[in-house]
Amino acid sequence: MTSSLTQAKEALGARLRELRQDAGLTGTELAYRAGWHQTKVSKIEYGKTKPTDEDIRAWCTHTDTENQIPDLIATLRNIEVAWLEWRRVLGTGTKRRQQAAIKLEAKTGVMRVYHPFLIPGLLQTAEYAEGVLRSVVEFQQVPNDVDEGVSKRMERQQILYRRDHRFHFVIAEQALHTTVSNDQAMFGQLDRLLAVVGMPRVALGIVPTEAPYRVSMTNFTIFDNSRVMIETVTAELTVTQPREIALYGRAFDILAGQSVTGEAARALINKALDVRREKPR
Repeated sequence: MTSSLTQAKEALGARLRELRQDAGLTGTELAYRAGWHQTKVSKIEYGKTKPTDEDIRAWCTHTDTENQIPDLIATLRNIEVAWLEWRRVLGTGTKRRQQAAIKLEAKTGVMRVYHPFLIPGLLQTAEYAEGVLRSVVEFQQVPNDVDEGVSKRMERQQILYRRDHRFHFVIAEQALHTTVSNDQAMFGQLDRLLAVVGMPRVALGIVPTEAPYRVSMTNFTIFDNSRVMIETVTAELTVTQPREIALYGRAFDILAGQSVTGEAARALINKALDVRREKPR
């Protein structure tokens, strides 16, 4: 869990502690009144435990601060949004998440995207996207709406042609070799990447396999300088702390600096195509 989420929980806990202290209650007294274990108050106040809506209501009731309930619950909701488990994000399938991406990307002037082993969604062919989303559905065990999800992912790509947007994609060379679906799908996807090189308002960099280690990274996307979204196995994490966003920006700059572009990028893509063409049938 990142410091953004930890700091948000600690800030909420500190605010609740002030309400308790202003009411002249000890942690033990508040726990007794609310019918909680005596350690629950301190865990909430120091950000070790995230309170529920009912915890907030009980806290405010016993500290005579009911007028604070709406604002505190709104703060709690913001914390929950920062860490969204895939079972919630994909609860109805993949289409809704793709629709949310369309809205977010439309509001973003500059997107910076890094992926160490896959082609980013905005650059995927329909066949490649189908393979990715089908794997997501199978692994996360969510409703199968792959066709609808692919359709929305293709709709997302219209943003690439809008003049008021800029995109910088950096991928590791491994992404050219990770097989999604089958060789036929990969031929189409790699051809698509060749077409991307040189597109207006779109920069594509590829970090060669032999590039020296500089920074440890999972895939992430920076939206302007306002938020970073990171995908983990279990959840989608949104970072909004300026200090953390700056660190992700620095990491992206390092990776971009290690990447090759233009004809050198084309050479790596063609190399990956040749490897697949030469595979025994």
